[in-house]
Formats: sequence, structure tokens, C-alpha cells
Amino acid sequence: MTYYGKCIEAVVEQLGQFRSEKDSTQQFLETMNPDLQTLSPPQQVFILEVLSGCLEYRKLLKVVVDAFYVRDGRFCLWVDYHLFEVICYLATFQLEELGFQLFCKIIKSQPLDKMCKFLRFFFNPLYLCTWIKDEWSLIYETTHVQTNWISPLTRWQPKVQELITELETILANGQPVVKTKVKVTEPKEFKLTVPRPRAIPVPEPVPVVAKPKPLGWVPLVGPRPGRLSTLIPQGSEKKLRLQVPPRIRRTPTLTFYKPDNVPVKLNTAAILREGALYQRQVERELERVDKLVDGAGDFSEFLEWQKKMQMKDQEERRAAEECRRLQGKLSHEEAILARQNLVQENKQKAEQKKEEAVALRQQCAERRLQEQRSMKQLVEQVAEAQKNVRVVQTRLVKGRRQIAQEVMEKSRELLQQSAQEAREQQRQRCELISQLRAMETQPVHPGKLVDLTQIPGHGLEGEMSIVELRERLALLREAQQRAQEEKRDQIIQGKRARSQELQETMERLSMCRAAMGRAAALSRTPIRGLQLPRGLAAKRAGGSRGKTAA
Repeated sequence: MTYYGKCIEAVVEQLGQFRSEKDSTQQFLETMNPDLQTLSPPQQVFILEVLSGCLEYRKLLKVVVDAFYVRDGRFCLWVDYHLFEVICYLATFQLEELGFQLFCKIIKSQPLDKMCKFLRFFFNPLYLCTWIKDEWSLIYETTHVQTNWISPLTRWQPKVQELITELETILANGQPVVKTKVKVTEPKEFKLTVPRPRAIPVPEPVPVVAKPKPLGWVPLVGPRPGRLSTLIPQGSEKKLRLQVPPRIRRTPTLTFYKPDNVPVKLNTAAILREGALYQRQVERELERVDKLVDGAGDFSEFLEWQKKMQMKDQEERRAAEECRRLQGKLSHEEAILARQNLVQENKQKAEQKKEEAVALRQQCAERRLQEQRSMKQLVEQVAEAQKNVRVVQTRLVKGRRQIAQEVMEKSRELLQQSAQEAREQQRQRCELISQLRAMETQPVHPGKLVDLTQIPGHGLEGEMSIVELRERLALLREAQQRAQEEKRDQIIQGKRARSQELQETMERLSMCRAAMGRAAALSRTPIRGLQLPRGLAAKRAGGSRGKTAA
């Protein structure tokens, strides 16, 4: 792949250096030969042949590549212009000599996305048989273009289409695409000035804070000094005065008004939410009773089972850690053995490489001798070809004269045929004009009667007359009105059923509230003959409230 890629790259480079205004083709090829001495003889022959062909048929190649950049290659770079010329030359003039497999290798050695786009454009049968053929016929003779270039390209078009599909699958699978090398920018250090050292800032002066005033004696203010004196022991009044905050203001007495028993109006969501709450409470209580009936055990059994499982997990962790430690030792020993084996294998590979290098040197020497012999043969063949150039030129001149005479005869025959066809067309036009004039002279009825009950007869499915259409529309409107009335009745019935359900749930909620209130009142009534202190009564009331809430 790289072999053909280097050859194509060399051809593209040389085409970029050629200037048609200053250089002639023969001089350019002669001056270019010394630059290719470093390459092998087959590479030199291939490059010279492709380069001379591209320079000779540059006008033909320019037609195709310019059209490609105008139509499908608008986003392609102009740097690849000569690459597309080379591919166009190989496909047009060298495809049969190279063979399709070698042509595929050359295509795959280049960037796949560019080659896929250009081949899809160039081997389009519509383009080949229309404007490409016409443009090439302006430069060369039409028969020559058709027989030597267009027909071979159309014959190779199916195989090239298979190659294009293969390239598209390669690109879709995300395989690496050959890209041209780009010069990497070399970073350079910035020439920055050395910053000046920062000056030490002047410390700010410490602000002077005023001394706080000492706390004075504040008289104790409070409700009922007689009661306070009973609570505070004698001799500790001074200490208490110092601990009490300085200013204590009395809060004004608050008056609480009992609200009237105003009934609260609940909406639908509140009623359903409260009913669901009572339902959940009843279900929880029933579940708890069922568990007790089934013989639910104590929580201590679960704790014992949990401890046993934890001990078992710890033992398994210790065993796993010991296993990992032993595996680590084994892997360490295996790594040592593998390193020793690797050193031995490297020694053997180094000896094999040395032997292969000696064999390669011998092969290179033999190849050089063969290349020198082939170069001598090529020089002799070129000298013989130069001697036979004149004979070939005379043969070419005779062949071209014969071809020109044949083309002249064919052109005369075509002109006669075209003249006869033009006369026939003119006669047909005259007949048509006379028929049209005769039709115009015939009388035409000014108006047309419309029958609303008649079917138009356009050949469409479901055709009907205007009267039938109006009747069907009237029936459709009546059906729609009936459907709307039925839907309205269904909505009214649904609303009535919904209101009935809400009324039933309200009755159930009122019954539940009354039952809860009775239960709370029973839990709050104390036993007769006993008066509990305030603290115990509050605790008992709070406990009963929690039970009722539960």
C-alpha cells in the first residue's frame, strides 16, 4: 500500500512544480530524472509513465476535475487538485493495463473519503454519456472518444461501484483514514520582563477601644415581694440581685376568647384524604392483630441470627484475605519465572534477527545486481525505440488520414439524414396547423347544462353526485349532534354519581369522628374519689391523645 502511495505522492509533487507557461513537457521530464535516482527502477518507470500521460492529456483531465470541484467537491481542498488528475488519468488510460486489483490498491493507499467522492462523481453513467463525452469531443474526435475512453469506462463502472460501496463500509465502520502529514508548530518561550519585587506594606494602626463601664447595682423588680422573700433564703439577696438581668418588663395580660363552633366546609380532596387516612389506620390495626394471632416472635431471635450471620461473614472475609495473600505470592513467583523466560526468548529472537539481517543483505546485493542489469536493458530499449520513432510517426499519419476520410463520409451521411428528418418534421407541422385551423372554425356551444344528480365519472373511488353528497352531509351532522347529546348525558350522570359518593363518605367521616370523640372523652374522665395532681393529669391526657391519634 505504501509503495503505490509513495509513487502517487511523487507524481503529484512533480505536477505541482510544472508550469505550462514557462516549461515544455520534454524539458521538464529530462530535468526531473535526476531527482528520481534514489527510487527503484520499477518506481521510476511507473512515475515517468503516469507523469508524461498526465501532462499529455491535461486538457481532458482538467475538464473532469474542474467540474468535480464545481458540483460534488465544493468542500474539498485545492491542494488535492493534482491528486484527482492522477486518479482520473489512471482510471481512463491505465485501468486495463494495471488491472482492477492493482487499481484498488492504489485507491486504498490514498484518503478513502476523497477517493470515494471522486469515483462516485467520475463513474456516474449519466455524466459519462452526456456532458463528459461532449466536452471531450470538442478536443478530440467523437468516435475516438467513444471507442477508446467512454465505452471502457462504462464497462468498468459496475466493478468500480462495488469498490465505492466497500470504501463506504470501511468509512462507516470507523477504520483509520489516510491523512496527509501536517507540519507541527514548534512552541517558543515568551520573552517576559522580570517583575519588580513588591514593597512591604505599612502596617495599619491598631484601633483604640474605649474601656467598658463597670456594672452598677440594679434593684430587684418582681411580682409580690412578700412571696419572693419566702422563696429566697436570708443572706443571699445580694447575690441574687447581681445575677438577675437589669431591666425586666412585665408582659401585658393576654385575653383569650373561645371561638364559636363554626362548621368547616371541606372540599372533595379533603374529604377523600381524610377517608383514606381512616381506612389506612383500620388496615394497620387489622394487620397488627393478624400478626399477633399468627404468633409473631420476639425481636431477640432476629438479633441472635444477625450476630451469627455477622460472625460467618467475618470468617469468610478472613478466608478470602488469606486466599488473596497466597495468590499474590504465587503471582509473584510466576512473574519471576515469566521474566526469566522472556529474557531467554529475547536472546533467541536477537540471534534470529541477526541471521535474518545477514540474509536480507545478501538479497539486497542480488537485487541491486538485477536492477543494474534491467537498467542497462531499458537504456538499450529506449535507444531502439528512438530509432523506430520515425517509422511509427509515418504509420500514425497514414492511419489518421484514413480515419479523417471515414469521418468525412460518415458526417456527409449524417447531414443527409438530418435534412430528410427536418423535411419530414416540417410536413408534420403543416398538417397539424391545418387540423388546428379546421377545429377552430367549428361552432362551439356557449353554455353547458349542469345536472346535480349526475355522477362526474372521473374514475375515482367513491364518486357521488352533488345531491347525494348533500344528503350524506346532513346525516353526518345529525349523527354528530346525537353523539354530543349522549356524551352530555353521560357527564351529568357521572357528576351525580360522584356527588352521591362524596355524600356517603361525609356520613362515614362524621360517624368516625363521633366514635373518636367518644373514645377520647372516655380516656380523659378520671376515677371517682381520686384527684390526680396537675402534672400526672397532663401526662395521662397526652398519652390518651397519642393513643387516639395512633
